[in-house]
Amino acid sequence: MSSVMVPLADRTDRFQGYRGPAKDVLDRCGIGVWSEVEIVNDEGSIFPGVILPRSETADDLHVVVKLFNGYNVGIAADRIASVKETGYRKAVYKIPEKEFPFDAKKKNITLLGTGGTIASRLDYRTGAVIPAFTPGELYGAVPELADIANLTTKKLFGVFSENMGPEQYKALAIAIGEEIEKGADGIVIGHGTDTMSHTGAILSFMVQNSPVPLVIVGSQRSSDRPSSDAALNLMNAVRAAAECDIAEVMLCMFGPTSDNYDLLHRGTRCRKMHSSYRSTFRTIGATPLATVSRYPGENGSHFTYLTDDFLPRDKARTPVITPVFEEKVTIQYYYPNFNPDIVDGLSSMGYRGMVIAGTGLGHVNKPLYPAIRRAIEKGMTVVMTVQTLWGYAQMYVYDTGRDLLDLGIIPLDNMLPETAYMKLAWVLGQTDDPETIRRMMTTAINHEITPREPHNGYLILQGGLPEVDAFVQKHWK
Repeated sequence: MSSVMVPLADRTDRFQGYRGPAKDVLDRCGIGVWSEVEIVNDEGSIFPGVILPRSETADDLHVVVKLFNGYNVGIAADRIASVKETGYRKAVYKIPEKEFPFDAKKKNITLLGTGGTIASRLDYRTGAVIPAFTPGELYGAVPELADIANLTTKKLFGVFSENMGPEQYKALAIAIGEEIEKGADGIVIGHGTDTMSHTGAILSFMVQNSPVPLVIVGSQRSSDRPSSDAALNLMNAVRAAAECDIAEVMLCMFGPTSDNYDLLHRGTRCRKMHSSYRSTFRTIGATPLATVSRYPGENGSHFTYLTDDFLPRDKARTPVITPVFEEKVTIQYYYPNFNPDIVDGLSSMGYRGMVIAGTGLGHVNKPLYPAIRRAIEKGMTVVMTVQTLWGYAQMYVYDTGRDLLDLGIIPLDNMLPETAYMKLAWVLGQTDDPETIRRMMTTAINHEITPREPHNGYLILQGGLPEVDAFVQKHWK
């Protein structure tokens, strides 16, 4: 970027994306897109920054400023009291592309892209984040990657994570098998965070016995934001794929709210627990597999292993790829007044499987019993998980649970509801035999069911309590 004064008459993109009241303000104040300004609003607050273009689909009531601290703010046009132009800074938002260096001593890692924005630039025409994906783009954005491994990339598809589905899951599993066969030392999967744990779960079933780490990574905040977690997550994911001893499906995302380290979560026991925190992912009912840090510790390792119960890296191992998925499966969160016609309707539409996230130890109300019986008699597999997330479906404790067991519901112990959904869809993609389905659903493949939860597998700190506030103040960074 350069900061120089350019006459208004020479600014061909002065009102780029602006119209209505917002454009009128720019015109009246003698400024435009890329003007460096100090805007004062009707409360006397000062906003120093650069006027940005507006998205084509944005409203016409706000002027958007990229503050000099890196954040973007929208200022209501009718609240702008005065504007002082201090310069002109036309930006070219393009990630520099450099040839990714090859080092024969380093491991060869493949990055499979699904559409997540690990490294990106902002398209101010649409307001969309455009991902950087080629090795050259990634090297230009995060040059530290070249110190970790040799990186090749393959874009499978470009979708938001909420649009991931059976087609993508199967293609991803097949692509993983192909890259392993080609000799990759590890595989990183770029993915949006919203359904990252769902993909982690299904890949844990579709891809078994992997010889190398399979690391899913994303970012909570896009790369144009100063607080972005994208670069650190990507570096640690590539590091885990290249150097980690754990050859399982893992999610690599921020551990604490600071950037001290990332956590490696097992694909079947992980869940997104906050809509915007960088440290949003939690291992449920267990502990994470490991921490991975940008800088090595006293022992010279970037990793601290939190368990020794994992599948170790072994390039001689042959993976088992089973890319199947039955789409007629649903997950239902039970609530009071859950009506039986929902179950009857799903059964009549040919749904073959239903996961229930039940209350307490795995309960639903009695009016549902006849509908559940009818669905099971028509061939639907109904399994029970708990909406508490932590803990087990223990349906033999109360009469309610015992009655549901008599109907034919299959309890899944401490399997997470989303993991149960993915596993049931995978199992029903292979068989319709009731006993085989029951056996496969209740037999753990990759820790989706555990015999017990560790004493520190359930820790929730409730804000406002004196002892919690003292703890937070002591450790807050």
